[in-house]
Amino acid sequence: LRGSKSFTAALPAEAERNGHGLAYKSVSVGHLEVAPLSPSRLSLGRASSTATSTVAPEQGRPRDYLVLAIFSCFCPVWPINVVALVFSIMSRNSGQQGDTDGARRLGRMARLLSIVSIILGTIIIVLYISLSVRGNKQ
Repeated sequence: LRGSKSFTAALPAEAERNGHGLAYKSVSVGHLEVAPLSPSRLSLGRASSTATSTVAPEQGRPRDYLVLAIFSCFCPVWPINVVALVFSIMSRNSGQQGDTDGARRLGRMARLLSIVSIILGTIIIVLYISLSVRGNKQ
C-alpha cells in the first residue's frame, strides 16, 4: 500500500470561509503555502546591503540613469558608454522585477560609467579641436 501525502487539520476560521461549516481542511503536501524568496536572494550579484545599512530605505523606485546613459552615447568613447547603457537597462529591469538592491547597484554603475564616458569624451573633443585649430594656424 502506498501512503497518502495529504492531511487534515483543524482550522476554525477556515470553516467559515470554505462555506461547509466543517472545522477541517484537507490539503496535500505539494500545496502547502511557502513564503517566496526575497528579491535580494534572486539577484545574481553580491549579497544584500540592507543588512549592513543603518539608513532607512529610500521610498520609491531606484534611479536607473537611463537619460544620462543615452546622453553619454553621444560622446566618442564607444565601449564605455554602451556598457553604461546596458547597465542602465539592467537596472530598470531589476527595479521592475522588485530587486531594489540590484537595481541600485546597477544604477550606480551606470551613473559612474556614464560620467566617465562624458568626461573622457569631453577631453577627446577638446583635444581634437585644439589640435585642429593649431594645425590650421601653421
